Amino acid sequence: MTLQQWMHSAVNRLLLNSTYANSPKCDAEVILQFVTGKSRAYIMAFGETALTHAQQEKLESLLQRRLKGEPVAYLVGEREFWSLPLLVSPVTLIPRPDTECLVELALSLMPKTACRVADLGTGTGAIALAMASERSDCQVIGVDYYPKAVELAKQNAEKLKIHNVTFIESHWFSALEKQLFTIIVSNPPYIDANDPHLRQGDIRFEPLSALVANEKGLSDIRHIISLAPQYIITGGWLLIEHGWQQAKDVQALFSQTGYTNIKTYKDYAGNNRVTLGQYYHD
Repeated sequence: MTLQQWMHSAVNRLLLNSTYANSPKCDAEVILQFVTGKSRAYIMAFGETALTHAQQEKLESLLQRRLKGEPVAYLVGEREFWSLPLLVSPVTLIPRPDTECLVELALSLMPKTACRVADLGTGTGAIALAMASERSDCQVIGVDYYPKAVELAKQNAEKLKIHNVTFIESHWFSALEKQLFTIIVSNPPYIDANDPHLRQGDIRFEPLSALVANEKGLSDIRHIISLAPQYIITGGWLLIEHGWQQAKDVQALFSQTGYTNIKTYKDYAGNNRVTLGQYYHD
């Protein structure tokens, strides 16, 4: 079987599985590039190149897993975020393009001088690494409750040679005692346990601990908003990613805790996605 023949067959099989028909060609290309080590340009130019028996077996194994719904990022162990190739694994969420909106907003609020940034629930380290890569003069700390997530984030920092970021184990602020930050960002769990989307598509394979929160998805957001003032310099900012229907509730939590300049921003699909607020100490 040639590269071209495998691509044609794989795309057709993915199309027949209507659940994943939204990106069959992209999925097949990523899997084929991963197994062969060839670029997309090479595959297009040299489609008549024959696959080895071992390559065909590996491709079939990965395609079967994709047909069962397993995310491509977990199949190949990598996902790009903010143009950074990040290692991923089932211990963390797969970074989403919409979370880049959170990074953009946070960077726009950072002073021109050096400052300290915290990323709560860092997972792969995507947000922390994106910000650290843009502001090498600043110190970024990423925290996560799960040791395996912290280890993965550290591996990403090492792989990308980003040295102004530190990853530590912490249940939100628990290991950050007496530390102050100019910017605090978080993409916490915000999905209600009864949300039907949890039983659909790629999300079925991601860790529930990084997705689900009590109080209709608001418990972790409430916790972060209430405690963050102890860790923000006066005039500093807290930015939180949340569900598209949670903006009013999140704004209310910010307001009740004494934040000012509260505003919600939309993601690339036009959905309310990030709410931020500024905090001034008396």
